Amino acid sequence: MKYEAIERDRIEIVKYCMKNQKNYQLSAHTYGVSYQQVFQWKKKFETNGEEGLWDRRGRTKKDEVELAVEE
Repeated sequence: MKYEAIERDRIEIVKYCMKNQKNYQLSAHTYGVSYQQVFQWKKKFETNGEEGLWDRRGRTKKDEVELAVEE
């Protein structure tokens, strides 16, 4: 059964994967997510840390530029 993993779940899954010698298949099966999703989360985690796993849907580049201008 698949489910929508929230940020703290993603961090837990990535850490489990790394603890188990980057066994994506085992991690995916254990947590009920896809192999591809575990792979992408691990990749984002290695590049950007925990922030890389945050859900940024709905945010556009325009929103980020406007925030930078206001600061």
